[in-house]
Amino acid sequence: MTDTSISIIASDESRIDPVAIDQLRQTAALDGIDEIVGLPDLHAGRGIAVGAAFWSRGHVYPHLVGSDIGCGMGLWETETAVRKFRLDAADRKLHGLEEAWAGDHAASLVGAGLPPSLMGEALGSIGGGNHFAELLRVDAVLDSHAFEALGLDATNVLLMIHSGSRGLGHAILERQLDRQNVHALKAGDEACSAYLVEHDQAIGWAVLNREIIASRFLEKLGMKGRNLLDICHNSVTPHRGGWLHRKGAAPADRGPIVIPGSRGDLTYLVQPRPDLADGALQSLAHGAGRKWSRSEARDKLKRRFTIAELERTGLGSRVICEDRALIYEEAPQAYKDIHQVIADLEHAGLIDIVATLRPLITYKTRRT
Repeated sequence: MTDTSISIIASDESRIDPVAIDQLRQTAALDGIDEIVGLPDLHAGRGIAVGAAFWSRGHVYPHLVGSDIGCGMGLWETETAVRKFRLDAADRKLHGLEEAWAGDHAASLVGAGLPPSLMGEALGSIGGGNHFAELLRVDAVLDSHAFEALGLDATNVLLMIHSGSRGLGHAILERQLDRQNVHALKAGDEACSAYLVEHDQAIGWAVLNREIIASRFLEKLGMKGRNLLDICHNSVTPHRGGWLHRKGAAPADRGPIVIPGSRGDLTYLVQPRPDLADGALQSLAHGAGRKWSRSEARDKLKRRFTIAELERTGLGSRVICEDRALIYEEAPQAYKDIHQVIADLEHAGLIDIVATLRPLITYKTRRT
């Protein structure tokens, strides 16, 4: 389905929200926006559709990246075999993670090539909303060659982290909005260059944050692990001589990625096909995408489920979320069907599936 400079990569079965389409059309009307792609997880956001990529020949729009610059997914393989993993024991050990990280913030920032005073107090924290840490196991291997190329052991526990730049990205966007609202920054101008420096620092901060979160979780569980991949889905980067904004869109040109479903469904480990992804602006879905807004999810699910029921999923996994509103807002029922999202990407020739991953424990927040 196309509309002027807008392409939607999704089947009829994906049932894209018309509000999200309207938001893409509004964005298409911005000065200098040349091409827009909506992905199968497309859904309405706060004025900007999520699950989309926007390309401009000469303009940068900070609000199209949003406030959580650098938000993304990291995946670690632990050295712990699934057969030795105990849910009850892990549940008991996962406490104290809302407390400030006790490590050397300044040294960690400097080690990542960042200013030592850059919002260090929030390092190592997951944050709210749809952010999480999840322990998983391999469910099925569909491409053994690609799986082995990653050096993966199908018998080991995995750890996935979804988080971003926390208050840092928010502060950067607020400064931009105060200066010039949602108007464009012209590539090459001093104001644009200054924003891109801050943007790149927030990207680096978010990557470091995921590393520290993973380290904290592994330490609590008495595990060791290695990072397999880290991908960002909120960013603006050079592309085809212009600027590619991704808002809830994973890159197709940076190696394997994970595309998670809801906390009650599988995650897909996939190999992008960048040679076929030009029509998708080298972008892919970053997850299942919301089916209901947060308020809709609360209203609909509180009448159907108790909190205790939502602490277990249909796959037998556990959910640690001691925020009474959030456990309803982020319930599996509030999300689209991840299998349909993946099918749409496959049909478009954008990915090859490497493996599916099954959740064991999804961690969102404990009461402090």
